[in-house]
Amino acid sequence: MKRKQLSMAIQGLLAVSLLATTPAMAQDAAPQGGEKKTTTLEAVKVTARKREETLQEVPVAVTAFTADTLDKLNVKDLSDLDAQVPNLTIYAARGSNTTLTAYIRGVGQSDPLWGVDPGVGLYMDDVYIARPQGALLDVFDVARVEVLRGPQGTLYGKNTIGGAIKYVSKGLSPEFNGYGSVTVGSFGQRDFKAAVGGGLGGSEYLRGRISVASLNNDGFGENIVTGDPVSNKDTLAYRLALGAYVTDAVDLQFALDHVKDNSGVRGAQMLEANRFVPNTPPLDSRYDVRNGMPNVNETTMSGASITANVRASDDWTFKYVLAKRESDTETNIDFDTTQSKIADVKAFYNDEQVTHELQANYDGGGRSRGVLGVYRFDGYAGGRVLNNFFNLLFGDTQGKVYTESYALYADWTFDVSEQFSIDVGARYTNEDKHAIVLNRGYADGNFTKPISVAANFDKTITFKNFSPKISMDYQLTPDVLLYGVASRGFKSGGYNIRAQAVAVPRSAEPFDDEQVDSYEIGTKMGLLDQRLFLNLAAFHNKYKDIQLSVFTAYDSNGDGTDDAFFGDFTNAGAGTVQGLEVEYQWLPTTHWAITGNLAWLDAKYDRFMYAGVNIADEQQFTNAPEFSGALNVEYRTQVGNGDLSARIGYSYQSSVIATTEIIRAEIPPNGRPPISQDGYGLLSAGIIWNINPAWTVSLQGTNLADEEYLTTGYNLNRALGVYTGFYGPPRQYSLSVRYNF
Repeated sequence: MKRKQLSMAIQGLLAVSLLATTPAMAQDAAPQGGEKKTTTLEAVKVTARKREETLQEVPVAVTAFTADTLDKLNVKDLSDLDAQVPNLTIYAARGSNTTLTAYIRGVGQSDPLWGVDPGVGLYMDDVYIARPQGALLDVFDVARVEVLRGPQGTLYGKNTIGGAIKYVSKGLSPEFNGYGSVTVGSFGQRDFKAAVGGGLGGSEYLRGRISVASLNNDGFGENIVTGDPVSNKDTLAYRLALGAYVTDAVDLQFALDHVKDNSGVRGAQMLEANRFVPNTPPLDSRYDVRNGMPNVNETTMSGASITANVRASDDWTFKYVLAKRESDTETNIDFDTTQSKIADVKAFYNDEQVTHELQANYDGGGRSRGVLGVYRFDGYAGGRVLNNFFNLLFGDTQGKVYTESYALYADWTFDVSEQFSIDVGARYTNEDKHAIVLNRGYADGNFTKPISVAANFDKTITFKNFSPKISMDYQLTPDVLLYGVASRGFKSGGYNIRAQAVAVPRSAEPFDDEQVDSYEIGTKMGLLDQRLFLNLAAFHNKYKDIQLSVFTAYDSNGDGTDDAFFGDFTNAGAGTVQGLEVEYQWLPTTHWAITGNLAWLDAKYDRFMYAGVNIADEQQFTNAPEFSGALNVEYRTQVGNGDLSARIGYSYQSSVIATTEIIRAEIPPNGRPPISQDGYGLLSAGIIWNINPAWTVSLQGTNLADEEYLTTGYNLNRALGVYTGFYGPPRQYSLSVRYNF
């Protein structure tokens, strides 16, 4: 009852506050004493090209968010960036709360199993995070978040085929500073965030910073049988940074981060009744479940890094980054969402990685500048998945994948004239994948007495790739930049850890690397005396050897009926992905700001081979909506010794396919189409009152129309009667108080 009263109070306060500010929005407030007018836009500084530039100077498609912007947009974790970046789709993977699924321009990967690399790279403070478990990072104590669209690899880190997301923590300062914030909201939300940093012992040469976040809510639903919370949040995260600024030319930095996610399972709703348990129809709530498996869905992720920066001369600087990361996950996936043991899966994931990166940056102040780098990645990922089908068929997937990768990269810019520049880059990658797989059938649900072997192999394969890049940019006027870029992206292949070599012999063979050849033109414009930023990009990508994970039904006992499934992984063929992107920021007056984006995406298969037949015309790309966009309107004015901003935002996404199925294999009576979602829009609003430099109060609301929309799901109906969907968050309100010092 108290939780419901709190939610109603916040809802009422948000509505009253918006109504109260509406008349003021319609007027041009007169200047007040000491008021700082905002009459021009300030370009965000980014390091997308390994040197500090403003967003409007970078001839690449990149979107950056400062800490203030993230607060205004109420970005709580990386999934909240989904609507704010053109052609970005990002969400929590199926039954998990912190496992990342990300696609950029139709390129990504939705399979979180070890042995499969992501299509979109995630970096935390220059360190690549290889596995998706725990990678849906909560946003706290950040300097900025950058999202780069298109292949990356000639400037830093691991090669990524679709794009990269860079999470940049707040830097070390010699001045003592920090903050603390408390948030309460609907569904029992209780968040606490704090950070403190500065010179250690008053020294400007030794600096430190520690930040912590405790994030909790009671869940959007419950298990109606056990009463356990469902789709809840119980996360503790912290980061520690230390820096020794030995001289003006040398500094050493140490960073440590840790995330412990004890949240329960996410709720999945039956999209239709399971034919094997006809007396358990779909529940009314899209978040409630009646799962029979334990409510355990735990992930622990940790990382540590040491960075050395050396300015060897006025022209050359060197940077070395040594990092280690690891994670462990235990999860229970009740595919059928009932008390019956139709498809109960318990999974354990674990991984470790060690990376080394040495960069040399040159800038002599003349007509050329660039970066050279060496990168090495040593990673291990493994685990065990225990499958119980109908409480009659018992099998496991277990194994390990060792990855050894090294790369050389370079990216150099030449100023042909004061207006015209050419940038040339390249990357050479050599990557070994060593897979050890043992998948067996068992006599019972104890998984201790093996009775059959589905796959047993120990294999290694090497992938080598050369990926060039060339771009040209022309400063048409001081306020208009034109650019064009051609680049190649690469993602290595590997082995299917879920292989069923007896039923499907080819599943034990390696799948190939995939490749994207990307062509892009664009412009970045600062118009109307820098009151309007308008950035446009058009791209055309040729995508080949596309890696796809498809749940495939098969006959496990020879009776002619498909009664089991496995996760097949294969190279489907080739496709063409093209699109247009518009990003805009406009200050029509001192008090008003209008920002957002528009995107068009046309993703089609050119070749999709199945059973020796090209079925490209039947298949659709997943997570590739044709149209998407966002509009944010903000009003801001001075109030007393501080300022007030009120924002309303709307985002839209057209229909999307969320899962990959072979359409012609989904035949009646039990075949079903892929999980899909029709076009939908989300409404949000927020008010932030900076009372003075120390105190801030904010009121936020998301999905205010309580739109019901699917993000992903499971289609295993042919074998197991499973046809379920996972929904995005419902309407939520929150009230935050923050103190800065």
